[in-house]
Amino acid sequence: MKKVLLTGATGFIGRHCLRALADRGYEVHAVSSREANSREAVANVVWRRADVLDRAQTFALVESVRPTHLLHLAWYAVPGRYWTSTENFRWVESGLNLLQAFAGVGGRRVVAAGTCAEYEWGDDAPCSESKTPPRPATLYGACKHAAHVMLEAYAAQERLSAAWGRLFFLYGPWEHPSRLVASVTRSLLRGEAARCSSGRQVRDFLYAEDVASAFVALLDSEVEGAVNVASGRGVTLKEVVEKVGEKVGRPDLIEFGALPSPKGEPGVLVADVSRLRDEVGWRPRYDLDAGLDRTIEWWRGAL
Repeated sequence: MKKVLLTGATGFIGRHCLRALADRGYEVHAVSSREANSREAVANVVWRRADVLDRAQTFALVESVRPTHLLHLAWYAVPGRYWTSTENFRWVESGLNLLQAFAGVGGRRVVAAGTCAEYEWGDDAPCSESKTPPRPATLYGACKHAAHVMLEAYAAQERLSAAWGRLFFLYGPWEHPSRLVASVTRSLLRGEAARCSSGRQVRDFLYAEDVASAFVALLDSEVEGAVNVASGRGVTLKEVVEKVGEKVGRPDLIEFGALPSPKGEPGVLVADVSRLRDEVGWRPRYDLDAGLDRTIEWWRGAL
């Protein structure tokens, strides 16, 4: 039996992984530091409450579940803070504790979430796992990269099968209200002005349900090492915002240039998804239009 321990199960992506894991035949043990609510209820999912930042709780949790697979998504992700917060150091340490506990009970396969912030920024070419150097410009990116290096070294030593999914840009149900797509959608649905930067930045967006599906497909494969989790297609932030405005029917409320563009961010950040497509054999179900339609509909019900 495939038994998976999912951390960050009430997080933005973790919620979407629950059904995808169950559909692939996993016995799912979902971990959260808080109680799950009714919107997160999925058949055949066992909820486990634990703080994975606590070493003792982590080892006790893993010993009680004894999983064959580990999907580690939990990390500090408070918008506007996670780039520079020293909380990132604690999550590096907790990830190593989790790996040690997992190996100790005979775990076989682990997949953890990385980030495009691990890459060197500045080149407009798509970020490639094998060609683009890991040279993070932020504390967050540095800590994620450190966690990846430790994962690969420890997995090789303990003969664990391991992969590292590098996330790019996400949107969809349960996104934090202050993030781009959620913020613009909420403002327009309320009839309020959506203040934005110029929107010239080119980014690689993937709908949250597809992100979860990609992670589960990666977990269910034998592919090892870093794998970009993205659409492989660049789009300007301006185009994304304009699409939301058209779909909501309030493009008149969008104010481009009302906010400054964040300093230090690259003009283009897009993924090479060859490994995800060719080795994992995964492709997205939703394009940008379909994903935005579903996102807007979800926010209509959530406001």
